[in-house]
Amino acid sequence: MKHIEKGVSLRHAPRDFLRDLNADNASTGLVAGILGLGVGVVHISAGTSAGLDPSFIMIWVISYLMINGLFGLFMPAYYRLPLPMANSIPGALMFAAVIPVIGLEAALGASFIAGAITLVAGVTGIMGIVMRLIPMPIVMGMVGGMLLSFGLNMVKPLESAIVPASIMILAFFISSRLFRKIPPLIISMVAGLVYLTVTGVDLSGIDATIRFPEFIMPAFTLEAFLTYGLPLAIILIGMETPAGVGLIKGMGYKDAPANAITAVGGLGTMVSSFFNLHSTCIAAPMTGVCASPEAGAPDKRWVAAVIAGAIFVIAAPFYGYVVSLLEATPRYFIAIIAGLALMRVITSSMAIAFSGRKHEIGALFAFLIAASGIQILGIGATFWALVLGVVVSAIVETKDFDVIFTRGSADLSP
Repeated sequence: MKHIEKGVSLRHAPRDFLRDLNADNASTGLVAGILGLGVGVVHISAGTSAGLDPSFIMIWVISYLMINGLFGLFMPAYYRLPLPMANSIPGALMFAAVIPVIGLEAALGASFIAGAITLVAGVTGIMGIVMRLIPMPIVMGMVGGMLLSFGLNMVKPLESAIVPASIMILAFFISSRLFRKIPPLIISMVAGLVYLTVTGVDLSGIDATIRFPEFIMPAFTLEAFLTYGLPLAIILIGMETPAGVGLIKGMGYKDAPANAITAVGGLGTMVSSFFNLHSTCIAAPMTGVCASPEAGAPDKRWVAAVIAGAIFVIAAPFYGYVVSLLEATPRYFIAIIAGLALMRVITSSMAIAFSGRKHEIGALFAFLIAASGIQILGIGATFWALVLGVVVSAIVETKDFDVIFTRGSADLSP
């Protein structure tokens, strides 16, 4: 365990949480939590398209929130860093697609093995080495491309819902100038809710249900591992951790615990496989929200991630109600709030990626691939953004790597 980065402590975490809690990190934590709750709709859509039983789909989402919410309380509290936990969306889409082919128990067994591989990658320090060797401009190019869709989804409602979109966006910018003590995200959300109330939102279809995660015993087959487990391990190690660590470093946290993030994600994935859930990992978009300047002072942004984790845990048993509530709210509402919360993160990642010093072409290629959302061999765009960004940069910007590898060798020497 010598490669796992040491954190602060859990001993005084509750006391420090109350000490550091303020309007800025509370509001961004709320936004991150809402964003994470909205992701459950992706699971529902994927499961429905694959013909999965509605009862299983609901348990799947409830486990996603409960288990990852618990890990999302531990990680930021121990490291005092904005490290919210969720699950892999590409992994979720694959999980839903393979269940009809290989069966639920076999798919969960493959998830367990993928988690074990990921845990080993973190405990042995492999992830930390990888993150030190990948040039930061390429990582941040990938991050910028990954988050670009959030910015685009923020402005798209100006075409179809110009009045509420304009009210929410203008409320954000005007309040940031006039009401410095009130987080502009809160003002924007309130403005949007007032508009929805005035125009009338139909809440009659909202139903309240209570359910909890259910235990299941995974099964282990070679076919399931090759079909789903190995690709999931690649996604967790090569895609999810670099995206999250890149965001953390881009926000000025130089000592991001890459090995610990990977190891905890692997352990969480192993636990998840016994509760109808496919994975646990750092939540990149939520990390962007919690680590953004909108969350206030850097040393207090960890509180936002803890709040997001608490929202997950509290909302999990009532997710049927949450889904009904989200469905009653126009899609542009969450899209605008998430885009506003991530604006500063997008600008910071772009500034680092295209500073004009090193790896500019590789960073551009990484940005374009991540923004495209392409899948190759069933693996998502962010993984290929890193791989192909490095390859392109190595071909056309070879001299830039001389410095990188010299520093990397120095860092890795005993």
